[in-house]
Amino acid sequence: MALLAVFTVFLLEQLKAAPAERLLGMAASWAEWLERHCNGGQFRHALWAWGLGVAAPALLIAVMQWSLAQLSPLLGFVFTVIVLYGIMGFRQFSHAFTDIHLALRMGELERARATLGQWRGRSASGHGRAELARLTIEEGLSAAYRFVFAPLFWFLILGPGGALLYRLAAVFVEAWKHGDERGHFFHFAEKALFYLDWLPVRLTAMTFAIVGDFEDAIYCWRTQAAQWPNATTGILLAAGAGALGVKLGQPIAVGGEIEARPELGLADNADVDHLASAIGLVWRTVVVILSVLALMTLAAWLG
Repeated sequence: MALLAVFTVFLLEQLKAAPAERLLGMAASWAEWLERHCNGGQFRHALWAWGLGVAAPALLIAVMQWSLAQLSPLLGFVFTVIVLYGIMGFRQFSHAFTDIHLALRMGELERARATLGQWRGRSASGHGRAELARLTIEEGLSAAYRFVFAPLFWFLILGPGGALLYRLAAVFVEAWKHGDERGHFFHFAEKALFYLDWLPVRLTAMTFAIVGDFEDAIYCWRTQAAQWPNATTGILLAAGAGALGVKLGQPIAVGGEIEARPELGLADNADVDHLASAIGLVWRTVVVILSVLALMTLAAWLG
């Protein structure tokens, strides 16, 4: 059933983009409301707010799915598809990625800058062709992980409640990332997401290596990932850069100042051609994951 649910979600999303952005926006508003009303300046307040905002909805979805599956496997299946369709999928990042790719191909740098800036939530003004390609690959790999690979991992472990748990945890980190006055809330959410990311990001990085340049991916992962400010993103981007044979990271100009960023990857500097390679890497990773899931399903049936 899990394999069929995932295939169904992928198919539905190709027909019509999922409403994840709108639903996650509502989740962010919920997170901000909890922070305003529950933040008493103590760690336990963050624990209760996160439990109410993230763990409780995930548990509710898990119980609902189990209850419906007991009544009818078909009802459980339909409910699972609805939940997954609402919170994950390729279209959450592939649309912007494709627009930037086409804009760069056509030499429309301003259009590429505008799309990238809107996607990242940071101005891309002044970025050149190579910087735009590099940042687009970074954002694409990160979004594929956040919207597809990590939720899919937790879905396979805990069902639709697990997928929702992960996506809400990621939303709460961004919503509570406001400053020292909200330090307990942000640091708790960040640490919770770190633990949720620990295994899936490493499995994703290993799959990047398998479907790309294995030796370079492993080398970059081992020697460069720790240089990135965020450990999870560092593993993902270092392995992705090595698998693609491209350099990511590197300093960029932001608002007239240089933002220091470590260099990740080997070989070539990023250009437009590497954008197609990046999306190919993501698709090959999806194929490997679905193939493993298919084998697991077959083994369960035979057993």
